[in-house]
Amino acid sequence: MTGNGVQLRVRGKVQGVGFRPFVWQLANQLGLRGDVCNDGEGVLVRLAGDATAFQQQLLLNCPPLARIDSVEMQAFAWPQNPASFTIRHSAGGAMATQIVPDAATCPACLAEMRDPRERRYRYPFINCTHCGPRFTIIRAMPYDRPATAMANFPLCSPCESEYRNPADRRFHAQPVACPDCGPQLEWCAGDDLQTRDSALTAAVAMLKSGGIVAIKGLGGFHLACDASNDVAVARLRERKHRPGKPLAVMLPHAGDLPVDVRERLLSPAGPIVLIAKSDLSPLPDGIAPGLDCIGVMLASNPLQHLLMDDCARPLVMTSGNLSGKPPVISNEQALDELREMADGFLLHNRDILQRMDDSVIDAHGSMLRRARGFVPDAIPLPEGFHDIPPMLCLGAEMKNTFCLVHGGQAVLSQHFGDLSDDGVEHQWREALAVIQQMYDFLPERVVCDAHPGYRSAQWADALALPKETVLHHHAHAAACLAENGWPLDGGDVVALTLDGIGIGENGALWGGECLRVNYRECEHLGGLPAVVLPGGDLAAIEPWRNLLAQSLAFIPDWQSRPETRAVQAHNWRLLTTAMERGINAPQASSCGRLFDAVACALGIAPDRQRYEGEAACQLEALAATCAGVNHPVTLAVDDMSTFWRQWLDWQATPGERAWIFHDALAKGLANLLMYHARRLGISTLCFSGGVLHNRLLRSRLQRYLSGYTLLFPEKLPAGDGAISFGQAVVAAARHSAHRN
Repeated sequence: MTGNGVQLRVRGKVQGVGFRPFVWQLANQLGLRGDVCNDGEGVLVRLAGDATAFQQQLLLNCPPLARIDSVEMQAFAWPQNPASFTIRHSAGGAMATQIVPDAATCPACLAEMRDPRERRYRYPFINCTHCGPRFTIIRAMPYDRPATAMANFPLCSPCESEYRNPADRRFHAQPVACPDCGPQLEWCAGDDLQTRDSALTAAVAMLKSGGIVAIKGLGGFHLACDASNDVAVARLRERKHRPGKPLAVMLPHAGDLPVDVRERLLSPAGPIVLIAKSDLSPLPDGIAPGLDCIGVMLASNPLQHLLMDDCARPLVMTSGNLSGKPPVISNEQALDELREMADGFLLHNRDILQRMDDSVIDAHGSMLRRARGFVPDAIPLPEGFHDIPPMLCLGAEMKNTFCLVHGGQAVLSQHFGDLSDDGVEHQWREALAVIQQMYDFLPERVVCDAHPGYRSAQWADALALPKETVLHHHAHAAACLAENGWPLDGGDVVALTLDGIGIGENGALWGGECLRVNYRECEHLGGLPAVVLPGGDLAAIEPWRNLLAQSLAFIPDWQSRPETRAVQAHNWRLLTTAMERGINAPQASSCGRLFDAVACALGIAPDRQRYEGEAACQLEALAATCAGVNHPVTLAVDDMSTFWRQWLDWQATPGERAWIFHDALAKGLANLLMYHARRLGISTLCFSGGVLHNRLLRSRLQRYLSGYTLLFPEKLPAGDGAISFGQAVVAAARHSAHRN
């Protein structure tokens, strides 16, 4: 007998999150008949009878990891009335749904893992539909067990029963496993081989004795040691050739941390959060030398929870890789590449299929590195963007991500790092191929940075696709606009883009720019003056070179100034001759290099930076010790000579001078923005570029621009990690203009 009904098409993050059993339970509670299935577009629900109450409850009570973007309802004629509500097998089709990020262990699984009465007691791979690995174990879509790294682990009868039962929280949880049928631990330290519980016991003993352990996680390896043991921390730095870059610390618990910080640490994403050192019990100076903050995290997978339960102390958790190389993801790679660093290896036999670094956010919630827990969440495009043809956007050279854009959404990849490294590029290419396959994504255009020397741009040239380029700083500003929901036809804003360098108009090197921007256009209005980069790329490594360039350009009596001692300790005369002859001496309006110069003048910059932005980070930390100093120093972008004279002549401590620089720079840039905003009749300003990760500079800009609408990056990085997304919306806007 036929019957009338409705069909609901649910789009969003609705696969791999327990959505179908939730629908099954809801339909049974409401006494409804029909069915539900996953397919290429999301979830399809078919119901007999009135679906009004069902739709209301669907939107109000969806599972914790799910997100509904839209529900479309239409009439449906049943060929035969269903007798009950059932879950149908997944169907194929063009990929339009979202792949789910890995999620931190949920409270229910944690309680079960710690309960001696449960069969998964102390099992380091416990999970359910509300938590556990997702993206890092996927081979293909739809997301079903045979297409994951769990295909090699046939389910035992009890796990099979849970997996098939819609009323169980493990219904179709693809990584479901137990000690009898799932992945197992292994300990390797020379001739010492242990498995299962004894492997964990051996690792804990090594950590407590001051050793360094390589630990296999969800998306890669960590190198771990006792964070309270200064000897162990120093040994890890020496072996990893990481003399100064800060190390992340995993805490046993959130303790007395501020409420907002605890909430971020305990979120399903489980990111690293940068917090003030003063919020923590003291740790060795070697954790984050010279800085006022530390990156902390909590255990986010069952193995980490067991380690923290047994160690009961903070552990350094830094990426398992050779310095400057990509993190290892296989047991074989770890045993080979990390053998000189680790005293032992805590391994397991579940493959990592997708590399995924830890995400990093600051204490205010702003994204610094977007990876585990957030990727590959799709990003809806703002109002006005729709029916965009598939475009592949390749991002920047440093802190690279790539982006797929199609229809009305974009998928931004995880953080990869510097594409100039062959190993990073190899992982990048593999991930690109996998994600395109997952989404059945065939790009019709490729979009890249305007810099012809970038590997991504060269790779774009090799594709048999139409190519377009986007200026680096236009992409920066556009990413900020799109993140903040600025409509396609929202009009112009005045943008401030501050970073190291990027290609601008006519091949100029930009890095401190004021721009008139919309999604389609980018007009240069002004900015910091261009000065020489002595030695080209070396200027980004050796801060004294930038102080020399600023001195020659703006400080006539620089040789008599004690602040330039670091310059005079080098062979600056030979370098000056090269600059005068234009030998490896490009000019750039780089805000990042200005920070380096000021840090060098204060005597806090190393001769060679040990990590990107070291001098600037030290400068911000020093400034934070003396916030609020009154001063007469001004910084006008068209009169840097006056700034340097006033700043050098003002009698103040190094900390006060550091704060004065931040304040004067913010006020000078604010004046520049306000001038052009008034001239153009614009009331909205947007900000982007890696320098905007500096919270002090942000706060001073906000103070001086309080009368305007200010758009800052929050959910995406201010730096190059969002460049590919900016390229996507610029290219999409151009397409829309041509179409109309």
